[in-house]
Amino acid sequence: MSPVGQTRDAGWQIGVSKTVDHSVADVWSFVTSPEGIAIWLGEGVTVLSERGAGYETADGVRGETRSYRELDRVRLTWRPPGWTHDTTLQLAVTSAGAGRAMLRVHQERLADAAERERQREHWQGVVNALVAALAAR
Repeated sequence: MSPVGQTRDAGWQIGVSKTVDHSVADVWSFVTSPEGIAIWLGEGVTVLSERGAGYETADGVRGETRSYRELDRVRLTWRPPGWTHDTTLQLAVTSAGAGRAMLRVHQERLADAAERERQREHWQGVVNALVAALAAR
């Protein structure tokens, strides 16, 4: 049996989610806005909807869009400075009932258990920051 967080196909992975009292449309609009993208991906990046479009944040995180489904999810490769491998990052928004949405971040192809734990802490902080920014709107 594989250790927690390790899969045969995607290597080490992590998922973080939070349900909020906002509609899917409101959450999606925020997380794809320049303000929202700055929180979860980094400053200096705007539209990520074109498949294959490359990006680089002000902090040097690089990657490219793999898929983009309006009001649903965006998948992209994600590599911060100093890393020797790409990971796959997915940000998704799904309905959690009337006027509620679940915001999920999933990252796969992590190097090992230690990187998984660091990224879990990172994405928990990011999701909490997104939820706080949504609440303040």
